[in-house]
Amino acid sequence: MASSAASSVRPPRPKKEPQALVIPKNAAEEQKLKLERLMKNPDKAVPIPEKMSEWAPRPPPEFVRDVMGSSAGAGSGEFHVYRHLRRREYQRQDYMDAMAEKQKLDAEFQKRLERNKIAAEEQTAKRRKKRQKLKEKKLLAKKMKLEQKKQKGSSQSQEQPSSSSEEASGTEEEEEEQPSFIMGR
Repeated sequence: MASSAASSVRPPRPKKEPQALVIPKNAAEEQKLKLERLMKNPDKAVPIPEKMSEWAPRPPPEFVRDVMGSSAGAGSGEFHVYRHLRRREYQRQDYMDAMAEKQKLDAEFQKRLERNKIAAEEQTAKRRKKRQKLKEKKLLAKKMKLEQKKQKGSSQSQEQPSSSSEEASGTEEEEEEQPSFIMGR
């Protein structure tokens, strides 16, 4: 019997150092204390609270057993039951109205989003078309310029054959398209 009593006795736990009671004076100090407590044991998992679910009223009963009437025999205690049922029904109706309003606003937002998206696509298509026209004009102007230089070059080639090859190489360098986003060009 003595051996069983001795085996059930645990060794004393090491005493923790007494911590001074710190009362936070503002939110920053409170947050600092919480962080210090968390950082004492960094291996411990930190509980992250989940988002609270939205409140929804209890659905109305499918079958009401004790229907109250407005008879003269109703006692004064029934009023409190009636008041509670009425309050719960009003809460349910308010909730349904709020949900209908929320759905209406969501639908309006989606419609507005769709209209904005369509308008943006139309504007983009319009600008794309304008860029294409401008690009075609530039290409046409380059072709005309090249043809003019070739005609000049062919008339000069009859007079000076060596200078035409130098001009042709010079025009190739000029023909390289410069980016249109550089300011001043």
